[in-house]
Amino acid sequence: MEDTLEVYPRPYDAQRPLVCFDEGTKPLVQDIRTPLPAAAGRPERLDYAYERPGTENLFMMFEPLASRREVLVTERRTAVDDAEAIQHLVDVSYPSAEKIVLMQDNLNTHKLASLYEAFPPEEARRLIDKLEVHYTPKHGSWLNMAEIELGVWRGQCLDRRIPDFPTFTSEVTAWQRARHAAQVKVDWQFTTADARVKLTRLYPILKPVKNKWTSH
Repeated sequence: MEDTLEVYPRPYDAQRPLVCFDEGTKPLVQDIRTPLPAAAGRPERLDYAYERPGTENLFMMFEPLASRREVLVTERRTAVDDAEAIQHLVDVSYPSAEKIVLMQDNLNTHKLASLYEAFPPEEARRLIDKLEVHYTPKHGSWLNMAEIELGVWRGQCLDRRIPDFPTFTSEVTAWQRARHAAQVKVDWQFTTADARVKLTRLYPILKPVKNKWTSH
């Protein structure tokens, strides 16, 4: 936790951008019956019955200090998909960066070993050398600012039925452009000092025993 919190106060550095990385899923929902359109004094009406043709995945790459977010839409969420998203981050999103400071949670597909599953060893090593990776603690993914962006995405973009992959991609792209154009930032204020006060249960309690210190 403290490792995460010590990364966020770093000043902006275009050569070492901080990027928070995470993913989210959205079940596709198709109407079985055609909805009744809205009319004067009556909202649009949807039948309760629907079908689910599949689930889509989204990779969120959020650079909080530059108010920049990039969204990649995929049909799966495997270790290889994760590795390909990292390759995109390095080679397309930040090709001139010396090192990308990558913040992500401990999901099993987020391990650097995923790069070796997807690419030859030389390519995996090249990508790893471009990364400074930090992991949020177990059950502490809320410390990843990409989680905040995903929460906004779910509330603003996914609060309705989306029937297929092209529609899903179109909706996500439109949301990303609007969010980026507005230059929306995250006002992160939780610090290590705050954690030591508010989350004391996470720290050992020390007490003196015969002029020595011990923990319990």
